[in-house]
Amino acid sequence: MTQPLDALTAQMLDAAKTAGADSADAMAVRGTSLSVDVRGGTLEEAQREEGTDIGLRVFVGQRSAIVSASDTSRRTLSEMAERAVAMAREAPENPYAGLAHADQIVTEWDADALELFDSTPEPDPAALQEDAAQAEAAALAVDGISQVQSASAGYGAREVHLAGTNGFSGGYRRSDRGLSCVAIAGTGNSMERDYDGDSRIFQRDLRSAAEIGRTAAERTLKRINPRKPPTGSYPVLFDERISGSLIGHLLGAINGSAITRGASFLRHAMGEQVLPKGLSLIEDPHRTRIGGSRPFDAEFLPTAKRAMIEDGVLNGWTLDLGTGRQLGLPSTGNAARGTSSGPSPSPWNIELTQGEASRADLIRDMGTGLLVTSMIGSTINPNTGDYSRGAAGLWIENGEITYAVNECTIAGNLRDMLLAMIPANDARTHLSRVVPSLLIPGMTIAGS
Repeated sequence: MTQPLDALTAQMLDAAKTAGADSADAMAVRGTSLSVDVRGGTLEEAQREEGTDIGLRVFVGQRSAIVSASDTSRRTLSEMAERAVAMAREAPENPYAGLAHADQIVTEWDADALELFDSTPEPDPAALQEDAAQAEAAALAVDGISQVQSASAGYGAREVHLAGTNGFSGGYRRSDRGLSCVAIAGTGNSMERDYDGDSRIFQRDLRSAAEIGRTAAERTLKRINPRKPPTGSYPVLFDERISGSLIGHLLGAINGSAITRGASFLRHAMGEQVLPKGLSLIEDPHRTRIGGSRPFDAEFLPTAKRAMIEDGVLNGWTLDLGTGRQLGLPSTGNAARGTSSGPSPSPWNIELTQGEASRADLIRDMGTGLLVTSMIGSTINPNTGDYSRGAAGLWIENGEITYAVNECTIAGNLRDMLLAMIPANDARTHLSRVVPSLLIPGMTIAGS
């Protein structure tokens, strides 16, 4: 009989105390995943996985260790705890380690209100295959598409439970449903590809297979016959599909792990202007039907909406208990962890203030420059913010798209780029990172 996860975590904590741990926390995850790949109208691959993973973190004084397993027998739990305690006794002391105090942990939450789980039955593999086949067919129906590299559909469901010797025990369920398509145009060395996809918590929110396949095809055709752009300093517009990467670098720079290591170009920027005035970066872990929502964090602290950056000014770091203690600051309720790893700071849902202009308006107004739709590789110095990445996209002349571009490099400094960026109004609000297309008025482009 399948054991409830709350009982399983309680058993792990009991085993830890019996083995000699001063305190401990436990995590159990039970999940199912199903994926289907279609090529040429027929099933190419189908995979199904299900199982339970468990993780135990023990503390002996200021020393700690983590062990994990996928076997949930009582014998395994006992052996895990004994091994973890033995490891902890040999580990170096960490003055910042330890569970949350009882008065810090969350006492009330409503995971159901976040709508993180779709209770409709798991889709049949045949239904997933049909979705993938429809996406592939829609892409192939567009004139100029020579083949579809892949069309995939998937489903996942997980139940998560956390507990600690500090008195906390709680969990929630999550589900996700995805569909994607990669189309190819041209032949030989002239082949180009692009993609489209969607991922949602609820099946009924997923975009149609026909739309995904058609969009993948249309994006691919825009990449035909690419050239290298001229070398020089030009405006660069990061398409909404990839603009989140810029904000990702910003989030990494204000992460407590980077700050405690001194490895951040924003390590001295608390209270300073890091974005243009009028722009804010809001974290909201309580948005409904969004993958980054959490009723509580991995250290049992309540999650809450906060302005990470307000009117362009940096308000604070992203912290868990350990990095907060190291910096002399309270945790921001941003601890994330897996069964085989300890907590570390991680942002939840974030939203950047959108602009008033459309992407088309920014293209019109930028004159001559580059619209970046994909990037490869990166050379980024986290200490200085120096930025260089390979890019591909579309060249803009006199405010109009003229030809496809590839094999170029864009470079600048992230601090300067973030302070100068101009947002469009095209962000997709169902994503965990709501970031519109972003125009950087001047970057160095290395092309022909």
